[in-house]
Amino acid sequence: MQQPILAREDLVFIKLGGSLITQKDRPQTARLATIRRLSQEIAAARIQQPTLQILLGHGSGSFGHVPAHQYRTRQGVHSPAEWLGFVEVWGAAAQLNRMVQDTLRESGLPAISFPPSASIVAWDGQVQSWDLGPIRSALDAGLIPVVFGDVVFDRQRGGTILSTEDLFDHLAFSLQPGRIILAGIEPGVWRDFPANSQLIQEITPSTLPGIVASLSGSHATDVTGGMASKVQQSLELAQRVPGLSIEIISGEKPGFVQRALLGESMGTLIRADR
Repeated sequence: MQQPILAREDLVFIKLGGSLITQKDRPQTARLATIRRLSQEIAAARIQQPTLQILLGHGSGSFGHVPAHQYRTRQGVHSPAEWLGFVEVWGAAAQLNRMVQDTLRESGLPAISFPPSASIVAWDGQVQSWDLGPIRSALDAGLIPVVFGDVVFDRQRGGTILSTEDLFDHLAFSLQPGRIILAGIEPGVWRDFPANSQLIQEITPSTLPGIVASLSGSHATDVTGGMASKVQQSLELAQRVPGLSIEIISGEKPGFVQRALLGESMGTLIRADR
């Protein structure tokens, strides 16, 4: 039997971006000290607000994106060489996830991983089927489900990659979080990129046309899109899930993730027009 939808005000999705937890210009190099600090901030937020429920996602950064770019895995997987690349991307993503999982548990967090490659079937780059029963049960038990950018089998493309934002997009409809926090290296969305002196406080569908020119892709290899795609995807999701707000913040600044989890505005807020 399907579990009831969790209380919106108590459920927060948070993504730790690949550029935040890895050295994106150095293949398979994790920023372990940063992962440890972020884990401690999440643990502190849970202590301060015991009713807080968290679903955590993380990017693959320099682990998954480099082989994914080499083999063009997101575009499709058909030949024997491409399937070997599919396995290589899977292994890199799993390696980083293990590091994140170990650090979360060392910080006292009851984190449990749900690898997309083992549970999702896609159709042309979109989630087609995903049994969310185990994730619901983990949340009901007070655990922290962890998902991450990963390869998945795709009935149209053979195989593909789903980013954390792709996963959050699907999960938000069923789990109905009140907030999604996207923690990266930038403090939000800049109005004057690349000068980076004016931070945009809020983006809605009506204000988007005025800041489109400010959006830019990532500086390092990223096969799942840069800032422009993240803003657009976030806006579309905010319009489809009533009451949802999405915030892009810096995870580089100590304490920002903890404060954001506790409800403080720390970056650029993305929401539907009221």
